[in-house]
Amino acid sequence: MRIENAVGLVTGGASGLGGGAARMLTERGGTVGILDLPSSDGEAFAAALGERAVFVPCDVTDEGQAEAAVATVAERFGRIDVCVNAAGISPAARVLSRKGELHPLDVFRRTLEVNLVGTFDVLRRAVAVMERNDPGEHGERGLVVNVSSAAALEGQVGQAAYAASKGGIAAMTLPLARDLALHGIRVMTICPGIMDTGMLAGTDEKRRAALMDLHVFPKRLGTPADFAQLVGAFMENELINGEVVRLDAATRL
Repeated sequence: MRIENAVGLVTGGASGLGGGAARMLTERGGTVGILDLPSSDGEAFAAALGERAVFVPCDVTDEGQAEAAVATVAERFGRIDVCVNAAGISPAARVLSRKGELHPLDVFRRTLEVNLVGTFDVLRRAVAVMERNDPGEHGERGLVVNVSSAAALEGQVGQAAYAASKGGIAAMTLPLARDLALHGIRVMTICPGIMDTGMLAGTDEKRRAALMDLHVFPKRLGTPADFAQLVGAFMENELINGEVVRLDAATRL
């Protein structure tokens, strides 16, 4: 799949990893539909990227909004070639706190709804659009890139809900690839490690240095540009399919 002239749909695309993917697509000659919450900076971000980008307000946990948003991108650009699911939340709570308080069940449900169910809903709608694409030389019609996390494999204290949601994304990678092979659509998952995104907002320099030291090499935080570069590599190499790839400088938490 060529990045130039490709049409992307990116959830969580107004900032962070999704923002990096959206920027990469426009800078390399593609176009992108940016899906994010109405309260996000999506409108301003899309305007900054130029005419190759459009912002579509969307809460991925709302089926009606997800359906309308995917349809809007398809109608605006005529097709969808790559869907990057980067929308997510990361609440922290112990199953049983030091004070004996139970993990709020609504927090667990909400995390699964946003990270796992929201990802699945958007991708199923996006691949229905991709299926109508003219096939490439070897029958390729599209690519889905989902965002899991190193926490899916090595969840930390307070990450039961987050790890469960991201583990589900990793686990469905191969079944999705097998399901969609019939339609010429590939599916990949990225497990980012410690990334310099809004989730680290407010972290002081001492803590940032400690996080960087966890990386084996290089000793720096990951960036949205690193993530976007990997998405681009997936797009350009059609033999990569059904795999979960860590992006974490060999960190093991």
